[in-house]
Amino acid sequence: MEIDLTPKLAKKEYGGNGGAYYAWCPNELPMLREGNIGAGKLALEKNGFALPRYSDSAKVAYVLQGHGVAGIVLPEKEEKVLAIKKGDAIALPFGVVTWWYNKEDTELVVLFLGDTSKGHKAGSFTDFFLTGSNGIFTGFSTEFVSRAWDLEENVVKTMVGKQTGNGIVKLDASLKMPEPKKEHRDGMALNCEEAPLDVDVKNGGRVVVLNTKNLPLVGEVGLGADLVRLDPSAMCSPGFSCDSALQVTYIVRGSGRVQVVGIDGKRVLETTLKGGNLFIVPRFFVVSKIGDPDGMEWFSIITTPNPIFTHLAGSIAAWKALSPQVIQAAFNVGSDVEQQFRDKRAKEAIFFPPPK
Repeated sequence: MEIDLTPKLAKKEYGGNGGAYYAWCPNELPMLREGNIGAGKLALEKNGFALPRYSDSAKVAYVLQGHGVAGIVLPEKEEKVLAIKKGDAIALPFGVVTWWYNKEDTELVVLFLGDTSKGHKAGSFTDFFLTGSNGIFTGFSTEFVSRAWDLEENVVKTMVGKQTGNGIVKLDASLKMPEPKKEHRDGMALNCEEAPLDVDVKNGGRVVVLNTKNLPLVGEVGLGADLVRLDPSAMCSPGFSCDSALQVTYIVRGSGRVQVVGIDGKRVLETTLKGGNLFIVPRFFVVSKIGDPDGMEWFSIITTPNPIFTHLAGSIAAWKALSPQVIQAAFNVGSDVEQQFRDKRAKEAIFFPPPK
């Protein structure tokens, strides 16, 4: 049975006047369940506060919009308070407690992509809140909580029941939240828009790859990531992950066309991608994109911390390593056609500028 690869938009799961949380549903995007991938998006209004929580899945967070503050507590370590802004990628291993806060007028939007193979539900994140109407301690008896915290039961009842919000609340503007520390970003976050480029093709596109070299914590998460900017009307070479990794792609801005080819040379997807779309390329399937006149930008996670791709066009294509005789025999063409084929795309790698 063929799996529907059609890109989808996220749907609101919960929220209030402080903001909202959106998620992609595996019932609508079956590759989430098939690939054990979760995807969600947090949008915080001014003074919006995402209550402390931990998750059943390791994730990579990517700031799509705005400026804010993130609190991250690694197991048995102190709280890290980070200033975050558009373009920041943050690795979130298992067991970390996080909170998110926006004190700016501009909405803060954070994308979460991660591995649900050890989660409660394949294709969905399950968050466990420490406070709020669905917080962990609402489930324990007052006796257990009072003994755990060494507080009088009447104090416990006040603390546990006081926060009536669910997941996201709006704080009073007079409340002073912790100030971020510059050194807390070290090893925790990388701004993909400011990082050195791994690929830069004039009029073609640019790539920044997130891996264990520039953000070692992704090794604990078990995921790699990249930010790709495709120039207007440029093409991204057909390619596939040669190390059995899934590629989960969120379209940050712009639009373009995509084709995916799978088993037996069958085209399994041909559609237009737009900002806000999420789609997943199955293992070993070949994908290629062509940007519209406004170009296209996307952020992807790859289900291995140091991904390897094989490209089927361009200067680094696998074809370039094959001998001329093999190419002639494979395509059943003469040496003149093979020579034309070999001479083309001798300089451009991965991205191809639009035809002149």
